Amino acid sequence: MGLPPLGPHLRRPSRLQRNDKTLMLDLIAALGLALAVEGILFAAFPDGMRRAMYEAAHSPSDQMRIVGIISALIGIGVIWLVRQFG
Repeated sequence: MGLPPLGPHLRRPSRLQRNDKTLMLDLIAALGLALAVEGILFAAFPDGMRRAMYEAAHSPSDQMRIVGIISALIGIGVIWLVRQFG
């Protein structure tokens, strides 16, 4: 004879049942991390970042669009991996 099922108040919420507040806090934390990394890069390599920004400003729009799409897909893939195995 097995144990009775746990009541809804005792169940651990799944990832899909996370509330909106938690998701918003995750988004804000991710934006803060992106700003911190960018700030560190500008502080550590100001000339390199200036050159990178110059190159980006003078790149063809199609090339920038492709780089943006690839970057977004890589970012989504990283988030998916972290959520699956983290």
